[in-house]
Amino acid sequence: MTSQSVLISGAGVAGPTLAYWLARHGFQPTVVERSQDLRSSGNPVDVRGPAIPVAEEMGVMPRLRAAATQATAMSVVDATGRQVARIKMPAARGGDKPEVELPRGDLANALYETARDDAEFLFDDTIVTLRQDADGVDVTFGRAAPRRFDLVIGADGLHSTVRRLEFGPENDFVTHVGLYVATLPLDGPADPPHDLVLYNTPGKLVALHPGRGRAWAAFIFRSPAIPGFDHRDTDQHKRIVAEAYAGAGWRVPELIEQVRKAEDLYFDSVSSVRLTTWARGRIALLGDAASCMSLLGDGSTLAMVGARTLARALGEESGHAAAFRRYEAEHRILVAPKQRNVGRAAGLLVPKTRLGITTRNLTARVLLGR
Repeated sequence: MTSQSVLISGAGVAGPTLAYWLARHGFQPTVVERSQDLRSSGNPVDVRGPAIPVAEEMGVMPRLRAAATQATAMSVVDATGRQVARIKMPAARGGDKPEVELPRGDLANALYETARDDAEFLFDDTIVTLRQDADGVDVTFGRAAPRRFDLVIGADGLHSTVRRLEFGPENDFVTHVGLYVATLPLDGPADPPHDLVLYNTPGKLVALHPGRGRAWAAFIFRSPAIPGFDHRDTDQHKRIVAEAYAGAGWRVPELIEQVRKAEDLYFDSVSSVRLTTWARGRIALLGDAASCMSLLGDGSTLAMVGARTLARALGEESGHAAAFRRYEAEHRILVAPKQRNVGRAAGLLVPKTRLGITTRNLTARVLLGR
């Protein structure tokens, strides 16, 4: 399968990675992205395990390591700021190919710059309609003229437009797992400068991350689905976070003030995306659009690996149907354990009770602490 046109929705992590590998298999990729440009920062994500050889083969690994965050340890503190446990971060433990933690925007920019010479990128635009037949997919855009493509791939995240248009409404596939998360950049560097600092109260977590010269804050809290929640309403997000953390100790009051003033606040439900199939006809899903876990930073690693798996299958199989089946069969093996472990990860990060917090801290200090 060569010289076919492929439209990719989303220029985050999965989209540019897929465009790079498709071009190397002889395809003509076009990437459409709703945002006007790529962010230069973002909350930290990990490139680890099977994503490391993908990055190395793309030639971006030196750049990713240069952009790595300054976090070398994780500290747990109580309401007075007293350290109760400290754990060395995996990326600081060395090894032949240690994982890399870096701002998501830096990862996305590195992947985009590696792919842009071999792909067309359409920023500040989005897909409006998809109509497929036996020979291709007719696409209309919000701004660009209508076009026809051989294949369409939705790599457009948790709130995927491609999934909604082709597979059905979001509520059919996206399940709130009982947590919400907010992240934002802070004014100035972290203190201490190399520690990810965690502070818990029952059902709530505040984390301060040193980033790379500029600190980041994260708020993760337990809550049932919030009626009327709109993932694009920033003013609503600020109210929700402030109400959830009202009365909390440590540095929380000053951090909430920064939430209220923030111009770059991310807030969303922690959700799981599950579909019985990731492809319909000539349209398929990739990354969080197909199988979001949205916790513990595994999304970027899985997106990169899934993109290469999909491109390789399309390049080697005799037709798109066989390629989509192969991609899904291979990649679900990596995705399934991560989805099963979301509840366990949530229990470690955000214990429900004071006893749970105490038990988690004691376990960390005894088994992992230094």
